Amino acid sequence: MTERTIFWDYESKSISLIDQTLLPAEYRIKSCSTVEELAEAIRRLEVRGAPALGVAGGLGIALSAAISESSDASGIIADLRRDALILKATRPTAVNLAWGIERVLKAAEACSTPEEIQKAALSEAEAVGDEDAAMCREIGKNGAELLPDKCTVLTHCNAGALACSEWGTALGVIRSACKAGKEVSVISCETRPLNQGSRLTAFELSRDNIPVKTITDSSAAMLMRKGVIDAVIVGADRITDDAVFNKIGTYMHAVCAKHHNIPFYVAAPYSTFDSELSEADVEIELRARDELAFCGDKMLMPDGVEALNYAFDPTPMNLITAVITEKGVLKPPFERTDLLPGRRDI
Repeated sequence: MTERTIFWDYESKSISLIDQTLLPAEYRIKSCSTVEELAEAIRRLEVRGAPALGVAGGLGIALSAAISESSDASGIIADLRRDALILKATRPTAVNLAWGIERVLKAAEACSTPEEIQKAALSEAEAVGDEDAAMCREIGKNGAELLPDKCTVLTHCNAGALACSEWGTALGVIRSACKAGKEVSVISCETRPLNQGSRLTAFELSRDNIPVKTITDSSAAMLMRKGVIDAVIVGADRITDDAVFNKIGTYMHAVCAKHHNIPFYVAAPYSTFDSELSEADVEIELRARDELAFCGDKMLMPDGVEALNYAFDPTPMNLITAVITEKGVLKPPFERTDLLPGRRDI
């Protein structure tokens, strides 16, 4: 997939995005004309994936500036700061969301008139999307070199174009390897409870004619033991100095890969690194019981039974072979000085 998955609609002055909750049955572009609509789209996972959330956060601030009813610069900035808090609260574990919001907010705060604020916010937000697209291509190129000429790769959840502005991180590595002439096939874990692997990853890869098979999440260890899987590549929602936070189930795959001497790669933009926090400091999102209790209208759990529906888990760095970024391939352990946001000499 090379088309943009989330973008600014100049005609309607709104945010357009692919509604990922409808895939693979229906491909529909959703329009968000208010910050509240965007926040709900983020909560409902209509847009999801760390880099895509960074783009969504930036565009959310641009949207706030475009629709603000304040007549002076200070009033618009107050509106932007209010809406920034609303958007940040939707997905607390993903660092890119807050990063995109703060980047565009900072650009807006440097302006002195309403017109300048609106122009600067939109320009900066679109720059976030453009840079994400370019970064994914670099991540793909850097990661493709790590894969054998013929291999089968396991991936979990969706770290593809749908999780970014285009191309993808983990799937970007696979796409770039295929583009370079390597024979890569993919094992896509279904990724319960919302099946982003079977719904989204399989959709993307089949659309690009990349061989893909979907498995239950609990099949991965057996396939590793049978020698079917040559490498594991996943994305990340936040990377601290001691852990990678990604979709729940990632830690389980990393433990199994370590046991079977299979390389475990994380593909993520440098903005996903968080130099301020360690694993113990990160809030892990706990999602609604109904995601486990129901599949459509079918009840899967008895009434009265509680659910622990964590959205993410932390994978310790000693299980990570390397982190593939747009700046190069980084091998743990990391020092906090390696993760400083301003550092680019890696």
